[in-house]
Amino acid sequence: MKLVYVFDAYCGWSHGFSATLSEIVSRHPDLPVEVVSGGLFTGGRRVPIREFGYVQGANAQIAEQTGARFGEAYERLIADGSFVMDSEAAARGVAAVRQVAPHRAAELATALQHAFYVDGLSLSEAATYRTVAQAAGLDADAVVAAFEAPEAQSAAHADFRRAAQHGVSAFPTLLAVDSEHVVPLALGHATADEVDRRLANLS
Repeated sequence: MKLVYVFDAYCGWSHGFSATLSEIVSRHPDLPVEVVSGGLFTGGRRVPIREFGYVQGANAQIAEQTGARFGEAYERLIADGSFVMDSEAAARGVAAVRQVAPHRAAELATALQHAFYVDGLSLSEAATYRTVAQAAGLDADAVVAAFEAPEAQSAAHADFRRAAQHGVSAFPTLLAVDSEHVVPLALGHATADEVDRRLANLS
């Protein structure tokens, strides 16, 4: 069995789930975790953030329920309102770090969300992936090259298809997957203890 974590790097609730994901990975070091990008802001939804009037209210709710932190640099992006969240670009970045360090995919997905939601860095910019890679002790040149390669776009679209094949339309979703079954462990929000109880029911 493995865990499949379907998230969007530009999804606030996914940011809120980061602590739970980290705790689950820590508790189950022998359980493989596959990270899949969902594609929340694509096509006609790639618009200035000011057009999503619910963002600040949702962030307050996320912080209250999960304890997630939203940094001052990110808050300035929200206040300015012109920033465009592009989930395809973010998914290319997720694919890039996943390619360079596949066994650290969950950790690096969390790091990318921290880069946006705390440090206010754009997940469309190669410089952000260089910063994240350097902080994680990865080959920054390799990560940037993977992000900029044409194959990254194909990987992003493959992730979106994979999410749809699993029937996932809301983020984050954590699944337990084996050769015969796909079982949801968390949808939107859950504690590590809640996920553990659901995992125990599968054994």
